[in-house]
Amino acid sequence: MCNHYRQAILKGETVPGWSIDQFSEIKVPLRFHNMAQDIYPDREGLVIRLEDGKPAIEAMRWGFPPPPAANAVYVTNVRNTKSGFWKPWLKEAHRCLVPVAQFAEPDPEKPKPRAERWFARADGAPLFFAGIWREWDGDRGPKSKPFKGPHLLFSFLTTEPNAVVAPIHPKAMPVIIAPADAQTWLTAPIAEALELQRPAPDDTVVLLPREPA
Repeated sequence: MCNHYRQAILKGETVPGWSIDQFSEIKVPLRFHNMAQDIYPDREGLVIRLEDGKPAIEAMRWGFPPPPAANAVYVTNVRNTKSGFWKPWLKEAHRCLVPVAQFAEPDPEKPKPRAERWFARADGAPLFFAGIWREWDGDRGPKSKPFKGPHLLFSFLTTEPNAVVAPIHPKAMPVIIAPADAQTWLTAPIAEALELQRPAPDDTVVLLPREPA
């Protein structure tokens, strides 16, 4: 389960049908100058959604409130899209893209202290995760210093791992949306959009060398 990634909003990123050039390395820091590159659960990350058919970028907090009786504080990864709990947020109005430079999974060879292995595109270009978002009113963060709502929250879909991710994390990988499929994810009926919940082709990402401890 991916619970750590590095976000990417870089000048020149494009998705067929529209450009997100306006979210450049110059303009994004002006609006989101306190945003960290490393994103963890319950931290704010940037997402791209459509407003009146045009891309809009928003800072949202990572993690949905969990289904009833779930043993979780919040849900960052969504696998069971057949659950009635998720259906309202899988409609077109609540889908988004999560721009990612790299994502991490726990290193199975070095469980203590917690180490990670990182995945990215070989050419260094951004990845787009299949995200969903919603509004939610309540407190987030530590009880000693909570962040008052209302909040915009996001999560992203997972699926079976491909051959690159499976040796590190055999249970799941994020759903990666190819640029050619971006409009389908954002605008298609649910059944068609969920056909994209599948492992990315093996050449989509590479396993990066271990980072220094």
